[in-house]
Amino acid sequence: MDTQAAQISEHVLVIDDDVELCSLVSRFLVREGFQIDAVNGGAQGIERALSGDYALVVLDVMMPEMSGFDVLRRIRAESPLPVLMLTARGDALDRVLGLEMGADDYLPKPFSPPELAARIRAILRRAKPGAPATQGSTNTTLAIGEIELDSGARVVRHGHQLINLTTV
Repeated sequence: MDTQAAQISEHVLVIDDDVELCSLVSRFLVREGFQIDAVNGGAQGIERALSGDYALVVLDVMMPEMSGFDVLRRIRAESPLPVLMLTARGDALDRVLGLEMGADDYLPKPFSPPELAARIRAILRRAKPGAPATQGSTNTTLAIGEIELDSGARVVRHGHQLINLTTV
């Protein structure tokens, strides 16, 4: 493990229904200096992601209970927590959709574990307060009566109720 990795102690949440993949990713990222928790379902993943305990989420798209796109939408409705999509759905349309919905990065499977670690470190560098990539960025919220549009999170609310909109 290099000295840069030894100094990293960010807590990362992996949300993927593939238990074996979660184990492999977790073992590799722990060796890279990250603290890892893994969950195998979307609803549990949302709950954990919104707990405030994590610096970043690694999220699969294709899960049986709830798609990763739905999980991402729910996380973005409540939090700016960085999300890296790690999925077998790697065609251009899926990558664009994930990024447009608010993912910070999108890595198709099969992937290189060192590339995954490098992308996580890059996202975390950008996510730090005062990082050059975040200076001057704006999340515009527009409110008209009880309707609120948050362009940064790409969500619409009526009162405190999240309005489910199509992504295409």
